[in-house]
Amino acid sequence: MLASPCYIFSDIHLGFAPADVERQLRGFLRDLRGRAGSVVINGDLFEFWFEWRRVMPRAGFRVLSAIADLTDDGVPVLMIGGNHDCWGGEILRADAGVDFQLGPWRGEVAGWRACIEHGDGLRDREDRRYRALRAVLRNPLAIRAFRWIHPDWATALAGGSSHASRSYAARDGGRGLRQVAEHRLAADPSLDLLVFGHSHVPALERMPTGGIYANAGSWLDAPTFLRVTPERVELRRWDGSAEGVALDVVDRAAQKTLSQGEE
Repeated sequence: MLASPCYIFSDIHLGFAPADVERQLRGFLRDLRGRAGSVVINGDLFEFWFEWRRVMPRAGFRVLSAIADLTDDGVPVLMIGGNHDCWGGEILRADAGVDFQLGPWRGEVAGWRACIEHGDGLRDREDRRYRALRAVLRNPLAIRAFRWIHPDWATALAGGSSHASRSYAARDGGRGLRQVAEHRLAADPSLDLLVFGHSHVPALERMPTGGIYANAGSWLDAPTFLRVTPERVELRRWDGSAEGVALDVVDRAAQKTLSQGEE
């Protein structure tokens, strides 16, 4: 279970993001100390992340240090691997203290029965070719071969090939992932909350079945995040404080009323 309040953010793309974006994120993470019950990074924290045996990418080093401060304070931090940083390993798990997983993750988030997944490769037709590529990129033999490339060359190679996926993600305005979410929630009434990232489009919506679809959006584009408590799910924008500015709210009380009405 991820304790309340749970803060969820995604798609920062450190290494590509401007310095101001990284500086804001560090401020956000510092302000979560003493406030957050748990934290979820729902993919693409890094523009590129790969762990060699004795080398780690330089980009995002200070953010990773701020995350380690949170875990040192006893705050659980769950990181779901995205399409840009799915090659996490011992540096994230052992050194930063992050619970790194390749999604989907299922469990309780502040008392909500939830599923959290980055969202890449979920659209049926649009992502068909990408799913084939992803199977290759995540193959253990391919990962082992990539480790033999010099880190400077490997990082330049990854950076040159990642622009297309970064700009392609939001072409449909988030409609594809919303449709996936609607189908998932209809097929699994036990879920209270389904969280995606990847589209760079913030969303907070109660679906017709009563389940909630949420997307934190992209910190790269605008510093938005989700705040989940037992009473509500909130979409907020960072304004220098972890409280932020409320953009949208869905209350659990309304969900209970809807369920009772259906009965």
